[in-house]
Amino acid sequence: MSGKQQTPSNAVTYHRPGHHHNHCGSGCGSFTTFLKVLVTIIIVIGLAVLILWLIFRPNKVKFHVTDAKLTQFNLTDNQLHFNLALNITVRNPNSRIGVYYDTIEAAAVYKDQRLQTKWLPPFYQGHKTTAVLSPEFSGQQLLLLSGQGLAQFSSEKLAGVYDIDVELNLRIRLKLGAVRIGKFKPKVNCEVKVTLSSDGSSAPSLFQSTGCDIDYW
Repeated sequence: MSGKQQTPSNAVTYHRPGHHHNHCGSGCGSFTTFLKVLVTIIIVIGLAVLILWLIFRPNKVKFHVTDAKLTQFNLTDNQLHFNLALNITVRNPNSRIGVYYDTIEAAAVYKDQRLQTKWLPPFYQGHKTTAVLSPEFSGQQLLLLSGQGLAQFSSEKLAGVYDIDVELNLRIRLKLGAVRIGKFKPKVNCEVKVTLSSDGSSAPSLFQSTGCDIDYW
């Protein structure tokens, strides 16, 4: 007999399992925690916005041009001589929100060319109130027209009615109770048809109140 001990054929051989390295490490835990915090913050902000909306129910401020007087609009040698005055009503329909108009830039534009810019005085508008802006534009400005633009001017001159845009660039803040929030910069565009009145009268019967478009973003 041999002195060697034989291993039974049905014996089970055990192997030490290999070590599997966790490539994520502590970074995964930190990232997961960050995601949880981020989701929580988003939910809290969303709920806060929803609650504020339910409380204050904000509505857009409305702008209308209610009167316009054009007493001069003559083009000579590419120089436009003009005199335009307007009344623009600003209606705040909100019962719990006031508006601070910190900056009001008003511009008269004709055929995509700016004629003049005026800065109107800032003011605060309370709940459910109406304010009136009265910008006036007068002087002369280089106006280069050709092709379709020149044809449109000739047609408007013949009719005595001119299509003029009035643009308002605003910087506003909102007052919610005792809290003032935001620095919003809405843009207001008013497209008006104004009849030239050589005698200086406003000719209110010839002007129809015109709503303005508002871009809050």
